[in-house]
Amino acid sequence: MDIQTVSTALSEETCLVDNEQCINLEKTAIKIQSWWRGIMVRRTLLHAALGAWAIQCWWRSMQNKMQEQRRSLALKLYTCQEWAVVKVQAHVRMWRTRRRFLQARQAACIIQSHWRWHASQSRGMIRGRYEVRASQLELDIEILMT
Repeated sequence: MDIQTVSTALSEETCLVDNEQCINLEKTAIKIQSWWRGIMVRRTLLHAALGAWAIQCWWRSMQNKMQEQRRSLALKLYTCQEWAVVKVQAHVRMWRTRRRFLQARQAACIIQSHWRWHASQSRGMIRGRYEVRASQLELDIEILMT
C-alpha cells in the first residue's frame, strides 16, 4: 500500500475491503504518526541541545574573561605593593646614606676647625718691612718658624 491510498481511505473513514485492511491502515497510520512525532521530538531536542551548547560556550567565555580580569587585578595589586616596598626601601637607604654623609661632613668640619686652630697657634712669627717708592714697591718679608 502506498501513502495516497492510506490517506484517501482514512479520509473516507471507511474500510475498502474488510476488517483486516482497516487494521493494516491503522497500523500504517500509527507508524507514520510515530515516525513524524519522533522526527519532531528529535528536532526539538536538537534545537534545545544547540541552544544549551551556545549558552554553555558563552558562559565559559565569560568565566574565562572574569578569571583573566581577576588575574590582571591581582597582578596589578602585587606590582603596586612591590613598587611601594621598593620605594620605601630606597627612601630608607637614602635617609641612612644622607645621615652618614652629614655625620662625616660634620666630623670633617670639626677636624678642620681644630686643625686651623692648632695651625694658628703653632704658626711662627712673620716679620717684614715694606717701602713704597715713586713707582715700585719694595717688600722684604722674613718668616721665622719655631
